[in-house]
Amino acid sequence: MEETIRKEYILDGLCCAACADKMQKRINKVAGVNAASIDFVTQKLSLEVGDGGKLDVIIAETNRIVKQYEPEVVIAEATAARKSARAKEPADKKAVLRYTLIGIGAVLFAGGVIFDFGRQLEFALFLAAYLLVGGDVVWRALKNISKGRLFDENFLMSVATAGAFAIGEYPEGAAVMLFFKIGEIFEHVAVGRSRRSITALMDIRPDFANLKIGEKLRRVSPEEVELGALIAVRPGEKVPLDGVVTEGRSALDTSALTGESLPRDVEPGSEVLSGSVNKNGLLTIRVIKTFGESTVSKILELVQNASARKSKVENFITRFSRYYTPAVVLAAAALAIIPPLAVPGAVFSEWLSRALVFLVVSCPCALVISIPLSFFGGIGGASRNGILVKGSNYLEALSDVDTVVFDKTGTLTQGVFTVTEFAAAEGFTPDELLSLAARAESASTHPIAVSIREAYGTAVAMPSGIEELAGFGIRAVIDGKTVLAGNASLLAGISFPAADAAGTVVYIAVDGRYAGHIVIADAVKADSKQAVAALRRAGVKKTVMITGDSRIAGERLANTLGLDAAFSELLPHQKVEKLEELEHRKLSKGKLVFVGDGINDAPALARADVGIAMGGVGSDAAIEAADVVLMTDEPSKVAAAIQIARKTKTIVWQNVIFALGVKAIILISGAMGLANMWAAVFGDVGVAVIAILNATRAMRTVKL
Repeated sequence: MEETIRKEYILDGLCCAACADKMQKRINKVAGVNAASIDFVTQKLSLEVGDGGKLDVIIAETNRIVKQYEPEVVIAEATAARKSARAKEPADKKAVLRYTLIGIGAVLFAGGVIFDFGRQLEFALFLAAYLLVGGDVVWRALKNISKGRLFDENFLMSVATAGAFAIGEYPEGAAVMLFFKIGEIFEHVAVGRSRRSITALMDIRPDFANLKIGEKLRRVSPEEVELGALIAVRPGEKVPLDGVVTEGRSALDTSALTGESLPRDVEPGSEVLSGSVNKNGLLTIRVIKTFGESTVSKILELVQNASARKSKVENFITRFSRYYTPAVVLAAAALAIIPPLAVPGAVFSEWLSRALVFLVVSCPCALVISIPLSFFGGIGGASRNGILVKGSNYLEALSDVDTVVFDKTGTLTQGVFTVTEFAAAEGFTPDELLSLAARAESASTHPIAVSIREAYGTAVAMPSGIEELAGFGIRAVIDGKTVLAGNASLLAGISFPAADAAGTVVYIAVDGRYAGHIVIADAVKADSKQAVAALRRAGVKKTVMITGDSRIAGERLANTLGLDAAFSELLPHQKVEKLEELEHRKLSKGKLVFVGDGINDAPALARADVGIAMGGVGSDAAIEAADVVLMTDEPSKVAAAIQIARKTKTIVWQNVIFALGVKAIILISGAMGLANMWAAVFGDVGVAVIAILNATRAMRTVKL
């Protein structure tokens, strides 16, 4: 069987979103590459290679393709460490040279505008300014033409400005190139600032671990630490790996993981999670997960890979950009050629000037860059609030929620059960009833079983012949008698009185005879009622609870929280059926969200438009099962996630409408002779800078 190798690389200096899309297409066609994706926002190239023997050849070809589109990009293999500083030095030197040439060109341009040197000297001055400022643009355009690549920004800008020189508009040709380059600098600065801001939001990765070797400490990379090793974490340092405290007491700041600022006290025996910050005491921790499996690693992987799952808007813009530029270029050619031939008195130079406006404004960079940046910013802002969103598509879906369906236990309630009542039938004592229940539940890890054993208070021997009946309860053979412990459905065919109790009722039967019942109560989470109210304020039309608990317990909780409906006594497959029924009954085309507490609700999480898991810090099963994970187990975070999604979507559509609107106005004005190339430059780089700056607002989420 062919082994698949996964590699990740950083494309340091990647600044052209349209180029990134073209690179990705060509790399995917390289022999031996199973899949390739380039994330413009994080500058990450992910490769799946089917033939490990040809890896060097594949990487060399990939490097060649990247350099064809962006020669200044430095490709470095992505490791857990930061990108090499040495890889940045050449790019920094080139940047200084580039800025120097632009500065000299700007001085020459200013001299040509201010002073009258005569026509010939003026031409030489503006041409020198033009080549100093935009020589690299022209050179890249010529190289791309030789490789059969037209319609990129370099080609379009070169043709437009060269056309201005051809019709004698020397100042305009030089000015357009100058302001294009200045705008490009602002664009790169804005993108870089956005990338750094997003990176700062997720700056939870520990840089080192203090490995204990005898009485000495050695600073190593977290990847080098093995399971069972002891590490020391000093005050102010990040916990590098998940583990259990063996020595010391301290308070941990888990806000980077959960969004909650309240410190968590830990002592020997406490489990701690990577990414937390040690506030005061020295801790010794035994490692229980390697770095690749640790909480911080999983969170970073989820957030950084989220942009691979693109929203409908992103996919639309990608398709749109492929047709937009060629269409505008063809329109420009038609505008330059047809009117002079068809309209009496039309002057070719005038219509060529109008056509050049089309060329300058035909690049869709404002959309191609700002929209993914907006979604990634929204995902980063959500993660700062303890909400992990696994993709732009899920964030987009959250902005259009119609119905929210909650599981009960562990979602709206704490999942911490206590026995509040037990009633023995005739012929049984309360102690005997509790003993039978504790022995029957002795092998189960379900919270109800744990609460019954804790209420009994004495260790019990596990009986033979225990059978767990999913959705019903337990059948066990105890002292030669068949004992049933579970819900009312388990006792089908046995006569017994239904208990009217506020809680979960466990019915007990022995050899087909009713023995009594035990009532277990589960405390409601402090913010459950607030969560339902917040969803209603957010415009969610219907809030529903589905549970396997009793009808009485379900209805009482629904009334307490103000839910619209509650469906009780459902088996796991019936929960999915109920979701499908609710989906069909919806009055609008809004999305249906299911909120559950992890792997037990996996079928329902998968069936919903968006599955949201009460992940709790470190819950691997929940992180794997859901589309969105709430790291604090607070149901009120569902409304917060919807607010973040709606804000992000608003910003995205602001950018779409603004960019396309401005470009449309300039195109129409240019065709009518009312807009010059200076306006077109604003329609290209100016709009891009504004759209990018607007996109950065998506990551600024107040504590919700």
